[in-house]
Amino acid sequence: MIEIEHNKSLKHLNTFGINAKASLFVSISSVNDLKEILQSDLYKQNKSLILGGGSNMLFKNDFDGLILKVDLNGIKIVEESDEYITIEVASGESWHSTVLYCVRNNWGGVENLSLIPGTSGAAPIQNIGAYGVEIKDVIKKVDGIELKSGRSISFSNDECAFGYRESIFKHEWKEKIFISSVTLTLTKKSHRLNTTYGAIQDTLKQLNIVTPTIQSVSEAVIKIRESKLPDPKVIGNAGSFFKNPSITLDHYQSLQKSYLTIPSYPSVNQEVKIPAGWLIEQCGWKGKKINEVGVHAHQALVLVNYGNGNGKEIFDLAMKIQASVKEKFNITLTAEVNIIE
Repeated sequence: MIEIEHNKSLKHLNTFGINAKASLFVSISSVNDLKEILQSDLYKQNKSLILGGGSNMLFKNDFDGLILKVDLNGIKIVEESDEYITIEVASGESWHSTVLYCVRNNWGGVENLSLIPGTSGAAPIQNIGAYGVEIKDVIKKVDGIELKSGRSISFSNDECAFGYRESIFKHEWKEKIFISSVTLTLTKKSHRLNTTYGAIQDTLKQLNIVTPTIQSVSEAVIKIRESKLPDPKVIGNAGSFFKNPSITLDHYQSLQKSYLTIPSYPSVNQEVKIPAGWLIEQCGWKGKKINEVGVHAHQALVLVNYGNGNGKEIFDLAMKIQASVKEKFNITLTAEVNIIE
């Protein structure tokens, strides 16, 4: 029998450390648990929310409904050859722990995604990415349970419709599926290391590594992320709050006249991607603190909770930042973090 908790504090279940409460809360540790709760009146009569690692969401208020906490665990080998290995990762597994498990086994493909918080099941929703690699590069399929019918459903890589921090699970299948596992295909040898990002190259040099391995790339990424991003266990945060926006080439060239050193990267459809952190910093927000919330001193893209801030305060700060960037650069920032009303 599944245990239902009432007025559950979510403070330690979201990386912002927001002390929101859920009126109803249940831990899902198996597909059978999920199917049982989906057939219950409790589920049918309340709004619900699937909660993984709580690393990419902001609770504006208490949640007046049922939280389904993803607690499925386990990693198993599905298929193996001399060159490749395919593993199925249960959705409740910590993503970083999964990466470290792969690195220890010398399985390549996810080392650049080290130290990204959250669960493995949430990774494809956001199509997590870092330092030239996205999870779409290694995903073979995503399995889940359709919430409405309780039927099992599987999505191939193409069917996931991956884009920049995008997937089908954020659109057509948003709030319609409980992801139960993610299947990854990784290399066992002849690893295709991606060290093109300058930060990785510089860090490898600092570590005196001339011939990189997946282990050393993972170590470099961890070192970089620890130097740039605050530890959520110390300062509440959800990593990058906004996506890096893409603008037209004409818009970029007009901004260049006033901001000669404006950084940029190629985007799709002949557009130009601008680092959101740079835009926020130019508007004077970096390191700014308002009561118990603020913008991190070392990374303007990260909004933080210094201890007793609430979700509405962080949301209001985000809206002020968004408005100032729009006014100064005529660029609209889009939140990468999910706002839970």
